[in-house]
Amino acid sequence: MNQISDAAHSYMLFYRKQNNSSMLIYHFSFYLVSFVGHMPLQRPSPSGDRSSHIDNLVRKLGPTLPKDVLKGFVNEAKNETGSINATPKTQQKKGIPIPPQVVMQPFTSKNISRINGKAKMKSDVDESEGFCDLKYGSYCIWREENREEMHDSMVKKLKDQLFVARAYFPSIVKIPAQSKLSGELKQNIQEVECVLSESTTDADLPPEIQKKSRRMEAVIARAKSVSLDCNNIDKKLRQIFDLTEDEANFHMKQSAFLYQLAVQTMPKSLHCLSMRLTVEYFRDHLFDKELSEKYSDPTLQHYVIFSNNVIASSVVINSTVVHAIDTVNQVFHVLTDWQNYYAMKHWFLRNTFRDAVVQVLNIEDPDSYGKATLSHLTLPVEFRVSFPSNDSAPAINNRTQYVSIFSHSHYLLPEIFKNLEKVVVLDDDVVVQQDLSALWSLNMGGKVTGAIEICSVKMDQLRSYLGDHSFQKHSCSWMSGLNVIDLARWRDLDISETYWKLVKEQVSMKEGSALLATLLTFQDQIYALDRVWVLSGLGHDYGLDIEGIKKAAVLHYNGNKKPWLDLGIPKYKEYWKKFLNHEDQYLSECNVNR
Repeated sequence: MNQISDAAHSYMLFYRKQNNSSMLIYHFSFYLVSFVGHMPLQRPSPSGDRSSHIDNLVRKLGPTLPKDVLKGFVNEAKNETGSINATPKTQQKKGIPIPPQVVMQPFTSKNISRINGKAKMKSDVDESEGFCDLKYGSYCIWREENREEMHDSMVKKLKDQLFVARAYFPSIVKIPAQSKLSGELKQNIQEVECVLSESTTDADLPPEIQKKSRRMEAVIARAKSVSLDCNNIDKKLRQIFDLTEDEANFHMKQSAFLYQLAVQTMPKSLHCLSMRLTVEYFRDHLFDKELSEKYSDPTLQHYVIFSNNVIASSVVINSTVVHAIDTVNQVFHVLTDWQNYYAMKHWFLRNTFRDAVVQVLNIEDPDSYGKATLSHLTLPVEFRVSFPSNDSAPAINNRTQYVSIFSHSHYLLPEIFKNLEKVVVLDDDVVVQQDLSALWSLNMGGKVTGAIEICSVKMDQLRSYLGDHSFQKHSCSWMSGLNVIDLARWRDLDISETYWKLVKEQVSMKEGSALLATLLTFQDQIYALDRVWVLSGLGHDYGLDIEGIKKAAVLHYNGNKKPWLDLGIPKYKEYWKKFLNHEDQYLSECNVNR
């Protein structure tokens, strides 16, 4: 029995130092199974506990979380209110899918390696939640990348000592001959509980804490030397284990929920900016003037941006203009919604971008565009696609990629811009680093859209999971972000009508219908842009080459770690933030520049 308790204590002290309570749970359960009768743990499932409460909260109030698209495919909608599920009923799974990493590479993180399909820490210690990424998605990558070194080692040591002392006390107190020991054990437990109730960090601990810790250690050593009934110790350890596991599960679910909420919610600073700009627009809009002759001139270079984010769209325009050789011919059209229309108007009226002009359109206004409107603005949709490297590879080694595609709003372009024959569409999560004028002289050979192809995701792979449709077997999927659109060719082929017809046919797939309908609509109509035009992955991939970033014409922050979020990848944020106007009064007042 002494060997059992020594093992428990050493396990606990070691894994507390790893600052990971769920690691402790995994190995402590292993200890119980191995040393106490080799019996597997059978935890009760108490109803109404906090874990169940968080489950219900996530289902009812939480932001939309991605779901598996059959066997290995995962999709995740960006800027959508509904979840996307194109998985056949027999293959549907619940939970958050694995997080994205470097394209075509097994999932890795700076602190994790994979051995036999299980997670290992670099110190060769088993990661208890090796499948954390399968359950909680990209939150796990963020947690590993932002893991801090463990501090307050004394507080953790005291908690571990308290854990062991509580396990022994119920058995010691039942032995009359050990009344003195039980009294000392009880006194030490009370003293440590009192200290921990008032201290959460080492700095809060009283000066004599080292003495208290040594006394507790000594009394625990005496308790270990007493012959005890293993069943009593086993029972108490199981009780403590259950409580600890429930607590860890609760905090893991809570953290994953808050992470997803953070990446899908507008930051307070941007909400402040939008409100301030809207108020100022109605306070003074005398200088509101339109340059309609430029807005519809087909001889100029027209850029279209779908966005509900003032700062994001401003960075796209500013970065494009800064690197342009000639801005006189540049016209930007920002398509937004009712909620952000006036803020957008005021921002682009009070800010100039060299000789370029900016038009703000409300895509939800039926009086302006008639049938070419939607009940609400839809932004480019992003799907997280994951599949195994080979048939025998474990799910943990899946390859993952974010694929962004056109939304419903894109199919209104020919109607909104009836006088234009060609436009370049930019997503609001891109940064331009070179002159884009060469795009206007591209000969696309009769194709409707120029886009970056992703040959790591083949159409026949998608076909297996989205249904048996007429995809060409070896054709590549493609991305939004930077797209050259031939509107004249679009109208000739009636692309919009084809899309809406396919959406209606796939209505049973709900949000997944957008992906399938878009891929089918543009099959054989994609002109592959040279890959030097765009480098994607800055919104999820921590391992991109810095030299590659500097050479790319356009940087695409696809993924859920957008550069305007606190959760954005810090080393990539600088390429986005340098196009903010750090002297702007509203940005300073709303704390946007930090």
